[in-house]
Amino acid sequence: MIRALVAVIFWSIYVPVAALIAFPWTFISGKIDLIWQLGMWGARAGVWLSGVRTRVVGLERLDPKQPYIFMSNHVSNIDPPVIVPLLRRRMSILAKKELFSIPVLGMALRIGQIVPVDRRNRDAAIESVKRAVEVLRSGSSMLVYPEGTRTRNGRLLPFKKGPFHMALEAGIPVVPLTIVGAYEIWPKGKFAIHPGTATLIVHAPIDPKQFGNREELTEAVRRQIESGLPEKYRTATAWTGR
Repeated sequence: MIRALVAVIFWSIYVPVAALIAFPWTFISGKIDLIWQLGMWGARAGVWLSGVRTRVVGLERLDPKQPYIFMSNHVSNIDPPVIVPLLRRRMSILAKKELFSIPVLGMALRIGQIVPVDRRNRDAAIESVKRAVEVLRSGSSMLVYPEGTRTRNGRLLPFKKGPFHMALEAGIPVVPLTIVGAYEIWPKGKFAIHPGTATLIVHAPIDPKQFGNREELTEAVRRQIESGLPEKYRTATAWTGR
């Protein structure tokens, strides 16, 4: 519990201080580079202070100049600050609408082109997908959690339709990601963070244009993500290739 408290206190102090530094420069220059750099430093520092170590496997599969739609399993609150710095590129994120109501953080998310998602409003969700496609076509990558929320048992939940409609419409390669170890570090419903190593597995990019419909693309991405999970978190029909 102490580790979680340290991380939360650090981020609570760091975000407004970083905003005071970065916001004026962003408004003057029109560039979000400083916000992004400070955000990544804060994410890495908070994770380190919580006693969590990170590693990435398969990063060499990515083209540094190619934008991607990254789709990851979602097992913990520690997922975003672990995953985004490890991918080493600026990107947008589909984030739940409630985060945008938090003072300072909400403004930073809007400036950083983070796309809000209202999971309870179908029309708003459709608009979010349209906005996400615009961001992708501008050349930015995007991180998406196709389950829509964190799992409570480490296994994959059913995938939402929106991210795959977005991928097919944008025509941008999808990169399945599997985060391993984060569930044991900070599971949903628990406040205590346990020290450990969170590993991010980067699977080979998938071209959505090779699939005839959303269902086929969804299944291909799900198989890849699940293939990186420990055996105890896979379904009986999990595909084991990468």
